[in-house]
Amino acid sequence: MAIPGNKIIEIQKATVYRGRTKVFDQLSLEIIKGQSVAILGPNGSGKSTLLKLLNRELYPVQNENSFLKVLGEELWNVWDLRRHLGIVSPDLQEHYLGRVKGLEVLLSGIYSSVDIWSHQTFSDLDYQQAETLLKKLGIVHCREKRFAEMSTGEQRRLLLGRALIHDPEVLVLDEPTSGLDVQACFLYIEIVRDLLQSGKTIVLVTHHIHEIPPEIQRVVLLKNGQVMADGQKREILTSRCLTALFDIPVDLVPLNGFYQVIPGKKAGLD
Repeated sequence: MAIPGNKIIEIQKATVYRGRTKVFDQLSLEIIKGQSVAILGPNGSGKSTLLKLLNRELYPVQNENSFLKVLGEELWNVWDLRRHLGIVSPDLQEHYLGRVKGLEVLLSGIYSSVDIWSHQTFSDLDYQQAETLLKKLGIVHCREKRFAEMSTGEQRRLLLGRALIHDPEVLVLDEPTSGLDVQACFLYIEIVRDLLQSGKTIVLVTHHIHEIPPEIQRVVLLKNGQVMADGQKREILTSRCLTALFDIPVDLVPLNGFYQVIPGKKAGLD
């Protein structure tokens, strides 16, 4: 499915409130088509607000000098947008009813709905795509399994399949491995790497550094509602930058294209 224009996200001097709290003040950020990026920040940095902006759940304060465009457009029918932009988040996982079966979770992505309903119709191609995704994601055994009976990892892969059912060129993943054990975490990261290598554009929003796969080369550091740094991963992911981002001394450990942090030495301590 082709996306009009070459910019996925274009935010210019946006001021955004959640309730009475100002989360973003003059935020500017741009992500172009074909450029996968990791947006990294601690809790409270504005990551969830950014996701709500992309999903059109929130809007910036109207100002002649500012704007927010998603896929080149300022105004979207939210249901149309969700066919272009596949968003997978823990919030979505919490909204699914336990009785829904795996195949139904995938098919619900056709209408961007939670569960499937009697007025919705599905073609043979829809069912074929769903079956293909079950195989691709290694969850054929979840086809008739109820959502409540699945492991967190199985649920997470099903929701990824739900987002992929329209084959969007852009996926937005919100802390995709949070709460997963080591095996489920590594399986999910491997799936993400396969998608990146096949040409899928991914926007990864996280505070987990180990989630950032080698294929993502641009990193944006978000702190207190501001872009603290933005650039190539090798320049942005450093012990110094991450110490400033998380306000605690950390040492960065690179290995096999991945990164992890360990506690750094505090000033004045041997």
